Amino acid sequence: MIAAALVDRIGSGLWASVSVLYFTYVSGLTVAEIGSLAAVAGAVGIAGAPLGGRIADRLPLTRVLIAVQLARALAALALLTTDNYALLLAYSAVGALGDRAASVLTKLYATRVAGPERVRYQAVHRTVANAGWALGGLGAAGALALGSVAAYQWLLVGDALSFVACTLIVLRCGEPPSPSRTVTTSKDLAPTIRPANPWRDRTYLAYVATETVLFLDDAVFKVGLPLWIAHTDNAPHGLAPLLMVLNNVMVVALQVPLARFGATTAAARALLPLSAAFALGGVTMALSATGGTVTAILLLTASAALFTLAEMLHATVSWELSVALAPDTALGSYLGVHGLGQAGQRSIGPLAVTAAIATGPVGWAAFGSGIAVTCLIQRRLVRNRLARTSLSVPPITVSEN
Repeated sequence: MIAAALVDRIGSGLWASVSVLYFTYVSGLTVAEIGSLAAVAGAVGIAGAPLGGRIADRLPLTRVLIAVQLARALAALALLTTDNYALLLAYSAVGALGDRAASVLTKLYATRVAGPERVRYQAVHRTVANAGWALGGLGAAGALALGSVAAYQWLLVGDALSFVACTLIVLRCGEPPSPSRTVTTSKDLAPTIRPANPWRDRTYLAYVATETVLFLDDAVFKVGLPLWIAHTDNAPHGLAPLLMVLNNVMVVALQVPLARFGATTAAARALLPLSAAFALGGVTMALSATGGTVTAILLLTASAALFTLAEMLHATVSWELSVALAPDTALGSYLGVHGLGQAGQRSIGPLAVTAAIATGPVGWAAFGSGIAVTCLIQRRLVRNRLARTSLSVPPITVSEN
């Protein structure tokens, strides 16, 4: 499954960096059309997380993941067949739906297979995924040097082929045991207890709401830093891609060592340094507008490092808590609802960082402080929930043979 993640991210790296250029130069869409397409596809994709998790609680996980990867491949190839805006919108929406579903299914697979080692698995997974993104980006940069329509089309084909390759790899993966599905016979009594419903779990829903805010670090690197640098006079524009490189290097080098913060009790405590990292990241971004070029470069670099540290800590903490707070018998459904946090951030994240930019230094300070306060709110939520869980009797589950 780690190998599948690497191949998946290489393909995504090929496409993500050129998708806007493809729709501009190959499909002939306007800026407004591209923006609307991305917004609608992203909105549809939000449903992929809970839908994928719910289905995986009822059907074999590997089969569901194979179906999702094939759907992503077909959606990518379908983009090559038309310039019609409505069809491009539909195919992009299917791809976004599959992307969010695949993310939850991969996490669910790791949780069922890795057991107590799931935090280390997550760290290795993120390291490999970031390496895959970098390799895909390098491949896209090389192809774009050709400057032809065929280059864009082949990058899209490469993305589709990566999903096919993922399917072939997943076919070799064993089906993990699932407490939510048991093999029954005619002599077995019908189950009388309905599985837990995450949509009725107010504490978990509140936790997911705080997660949506904590995932805003993603928008900082994709939108916030590049736009802030582009609209400031005291920092070179070439600094933006270098800070992205810094982000990838830090994740590859430090994500695995930071996995020690992923134990359930340590995860709750790690929300305090996570809060500090977000707050300091916002302050350094604000201060970067008050000095000369050298000062701005140093402060922006410090801010990128702090937000990357926050990203890595949150990735580890989020992975563990999302599982620890969910019942084993409905883990897929719960993780699907948790996936709404990251999916929702893709919609509100750009709005939040552009609002911070428009407000100026005060906006960035408020941005970091707001996320920091949310960390503290989440810490209180999860500590109360974990305390209640530890006092309860562990449920008895039966794994499928």
